[in-house]
Amino acid sequence: MSIVSNPNALILILAAFLDYCLGDPQGWPHPVQAMGWIITLISNTLIKITSSSRLRRWGGVFLGIFLLAGTGLGSWFLVQQLTRISSALGLTLQVILLASCWAGRSLRNAALSVIMPLTAGKIALARSQLSRYVGRDTAHLEPEEIFRAILETVAENAVDGVTAPLFYALVGAFIPGVGVLPLALAYKAASTLDSMIGYKIEPYRDIGWFSAKSEDILTWIPCRLTVLTLALLSGKPRRVLSLCARDAPQDPSPNSGWSEGIYAAILGVQLGGKNTYGGIVKFKPLLGDPVHPITRETVERALGLTRQCCLIWLGLALILLLGSQPF
Repeated sequence: MSIVSNPNALILILAAFLDYCLGDPQGWPHPVQAMGWIITLISNTLIKITSSSRLRRWGGVFLGIFLLAGTGLGSWFLVQQLTRISSALGLTLQVILLASCWAGRSLRNAALSVIMPLTAGKIALARSQLSRYVGRDTAHLEPEEIFRAILETVAENAVDGVTAPLFYALVGAFIPGVGVLPLALAYKAASTLDSMIGYKIEPYRDIGWFSAKSEDILTWIPCRLTVLTLALLSGKPRRVLSLCARDAPQDPSPNSGWSEGIYAAILGVQLGGKNTYGGIVKFKPLLGDPVHPITRETVERALGLTRQCCLIWLGLALILLLGSQPF
């Protein structure tokens, strides 16, 4: 069966190509903006009208279910209606929205926007650029700390920004009547909820608990599959998995430690350690061994590993999608 005659396969290829070439252009509308507006509106309303922990927790459950279900079902319904009008229109919408779920090109652009001024000796500009992507204080970071921060960002966001949305797009592709978009977009909603309100501090401690837990659960499987794929790509799966198993459980997140740990193990660097947030020093668990310093080449290799992982998943999925259909 040809790719053109399989809508799911065609959408996956076109969306991956669009993300690779274009990413998320600044100033263009993005589904996350709409999600963020809804999250802000509902969470601020809940904070204003409720004072008890119990009510806020239930409000957080409502917000989480409403956004995840609304995003998934809403996108599915919209695609169905547009496809009835024009199959080309429905396909185009799916390609654009699915590409927006993947942050492969955006993650690379973010890394390079910090690395390029840093390697040119413009450390103040590199610190300023880095502050756009990380929560830690960046004003006094030394070059080696900046490299560590950007590599940690690349490693952590490789899963929730790239491979996890891809995983759910592929799952949807194999479920009759679902398609590649709804589950990927619903995962994007879960990730956005977690990044906005999934904190263990007030006023989000109660409102955000459900969002944080949901994102942890939804990310668990794609994170482990990413770790296994990258371990195989390393050519030393037993050694890198052993390092991950040693270090990742120390991280309080059930996923971040594994996501960052596999890159640290493969690249022979150490992540984690001392960070400062709002003037308060905090220590993250150390991941990996400091065999090599973190350089521009290290970050480029990490980005390349993410891209290879996605291509392998996408290639296997296309083989299965096309091979399961009669010619």
